Amino acid sequence: MDDFFSRVSRKDIRGGYIVVLQTHGRNGQYNPHLHIIATSGGMDKNTQRWEHLEYLPYPMLHKKWQWYLLEMVREGIDTEEIEQLVDSCYRSYPKGFVANVQKGEVPGRYESLARYLAKYVVSPLISIRRIDGYDGGTVRYHYRSHKTEQVEEERVDVYTFIGRMIQHILPKGFKRIRYYGVQATKTFEQVREIIREALSKVKRVLKGAVKIIAQKRYRERYRESTGKDPFICPHCGQEMDICTIWHPRYRVIYDELDEIRRGKYEQKEKETFGDEGSGRAIRSSTKGVQLPLFSMWN
Repeated sequence: MDDFFSRVSRKDIRGGYIVVLQTHGRNGQYNPHLHIIATSGGMDKNTQRWEHLEYLPYPMLHKKWQWYLLEMVREGIDTEEIEQLVDSCYRSYPKGFVANVQKGEVPGRYESLARYLAKYVVSPLISIRRIDGYDGGTVRYHYRSHKTEQVEEERVDVYTFIGRMIQHILPKGFKRIRYYGVQATKTFEQVREIIREALSKVKRVLKGAVKIIAQKRYRERYRESTGKDPFICPHCGQEMDICTIWHPRYRVIYDELDEIRRGKYEQKEKETFGDEGSGRAIRSSTKGVQLPLFSMWN
């Protein structure tokens, strides 16, 4: 992607990418592919300025994707058979490999893609409502086919169904989401102000792209996802205070008395009333900047 951006801009560009691994297709079979949310441009390594790209030639992207993939295969498996396979792929696909690209309508489609990916990462690949029947030997479930765009039914024996589900469980510690380029945490902290300034200059082109994101607390996230306030008692309707959080596996993971002993409220008092010596309130910022993006998946 950096090579692609650099060729288009004729500068040494470093973009930003959020990459999510998805291992299954809609019917649950093994179909590994990557979803990529990429910036529309990147940081010029020489001038340390943000370069916004309005035009991205996707045929060039297809060729770049093909070249890097095949050369990595050739380099990683140095055999005569692989050499013939790579040469055959170049001949059979003269226009490159397909990279399914949707240009982002800032802040449009990439937000729906982000919501889809977030849901996929934390949810099983097939929800219970898609399972239509089980007779003790076979399982019936439905899905919407990519090819026909119609709802189709799948009927498989129970062990095949279980196999399709568990093959997508990744090894412990395997990272499904990766951040590259200027989206990497350490790098983003270094170039945040440069990006913010660049976006403010091109906001005529990227109307709505500059978006300040405030960090949401657990209570807000839970309320948005379930429609219920976790701090309201279901019996009396009064607001509750957290005193202890108990987990069935890890036991007590939060204890208010321990927090008091550690000086939790002393710190809160400082943040509220300020540093008496300097007369200034202590503040911490949780704001970030959202980059202009376009989504791509292979």
